[in-house]
Amino acid sequence: MSVARVASRAQLGLSAPRVEVEVHLGSGLPQFSIVGLPATAVKESKDRVRAALANSGFEWPAGRITVNLSPADLPKDGCRYDLPIALGIVLASGQAALPDEWLQVTEFYGELGLTGELKPVRGALLVAAHASREGRRVVVPAANLPEARIAASARARGAATLLDVCALPASGPGEDASATPLHAEAPRDSALDLADVRGQRSAKHALIVAAAGGHSLLLMGPPGAGKSMLAQRLPGLLPGLDESEALDVAAIASVSGLGFSTRQYGQRPFRSPHHTASATAIIGGGARGRPGEISLAHRGVLFLDELPEFNRAVLESLREPMESGVVAISRASLQVEYPARFQLVAAMNPCPCGYLGEPSANCRCAPPEIARYRARISGPLLDRIDLRIAVQAPSSEELFDDAPAAADCATSREAAAQVRATRVLQQSHRGKLNADLSVAELREFCALDRDGKRLLAQARGRLGLTARGVHRVLRVARTLADLQSDVAPARIAAEQLAAALQLRRDMG
Repeated sequence: MSVARVASRAQLGLSAPRVEVEVHLGSGLPQFSIVGLPATAVKESKDRVRAALANSGFEWPAGRITVNLSPADLPKDGCRYDLPIALGIVLASGQAALPDEWLQVTEFYGELGLTGELKPVRGALLVAAHASREGRRVVVPAANLPEARIAASARARGAATLLDVCALPASGPGEDASATPLHAEAPRDSALDLADVRGQRSAKHALIVAAAGGHSLLLMGPPGAGKSMLAQRLPGLLPGLDESEALDVAAIASVSGLGFSTRQYGQRPFRSPHHTASATAIIGGGARGRPGEISLAHRGVLFLDELPEFNRAVLESLREPMESGVVAISRASLQVEYPARFQLVAAMNPCPCGYLGEPSANCRCAPPEIARYRARISGPLLDRIDLRIAVQAPSSEELFDDAPAAADCATSREAAAQVRATRVLQQSHRGKLNADLSVAELREFCALDRDGKRLLAQARGRLGLTARGVHRVLRVARTLADLQSDVAPARIAAEQLAAALQLRRDMG
């Protein structure tokens, strides 16, 4: 047999098109060539494969070896093709034989070490999920097997060496006996409890509203007031992910440079990038089109502390993903799309020194300095943030009180139960969270009574609300109405609308 075909997959964003690795052994002077748009890492596989074959007891075939990665117009990157290339050479030279019916439904991924061991590769979960949808089996390095198992219906097999791969068909026709699929877990009890935050009654209420409706939130207050503590406790209020959402989140982590841990499966991500992060780090991109922080925070929380300190271009690049929930990365030779339906929580100081309005501190910031500081956040970005809350430093009585008021010490477990019930109400009546309601759906689900319409018209004139601002106020008001009732009321009361306007108060 001078030609062998072994299946594998590429990775472009969150798609994984199938790649057929064709190996041809021909006569002529010894030469090894790889065609089919291989990247540098793929071209370098020649030396790894040759050493791995020699140290695994196989002979390097004489003559011309041609490896074609089909389709030829699809870019190939990474070290995942080491295993299928080596296996193709072994099969084409007749040094091993695998059943045709087994090869036809099996795909191979893995980087080869010089001694023939299989090393883990990036994106094993993604390719296993795509193979699972097509009813195909995957063979991955043993270190990648736990994440490959997450695709519940994928028949994932793990191997430690190239020799183990050649022996797999003889080891049994079924799945790995220990390959029990993981399932999304219920949210774990977190050590970060809402009751740890003393005082901040209005800020805690806003945090619950944000969690219940999926709304974005801006916290403004002096240093040490508890803004970061509040933001870090938001994931503990959110319900766990369903199976589809958990798989999407895991797939993004799998293809990122960070990798994926099975211990995090089913948990909502919390991402908190430093304010020096570049646009590529936040949005995604680079030579390989990797996901950025907004995609790593998909279905979770993106926390931007010290919001005005971020680069203006970075902040402006958030505007479109906040509306669409996806980010498209386009390069000269690469176009990929990642989901980015994150919940934005931002924090900032009221002025450059941070102590504007604090009676116990002497703020010396001049009005022009304050204006320039706040102007770092553009109007269009600020308009997309649903809730804007002033956070005051807790008083000594609140900070040191051993028995705080019951209204101030609700636990994350109690708040999470309220959030979960409200989200169930939204899903049953509207099929989505209130933050995701379209303009047409606002007319259907956010109808106002006569007093509410009059109040909104007055507020729009006084607060300078844009049309987008009006829509966001209505979504928040809908969430407040849902929180206050076990059934979804037909109309939003004027009191709920007033509370929503208060939660979107001006930063001045």
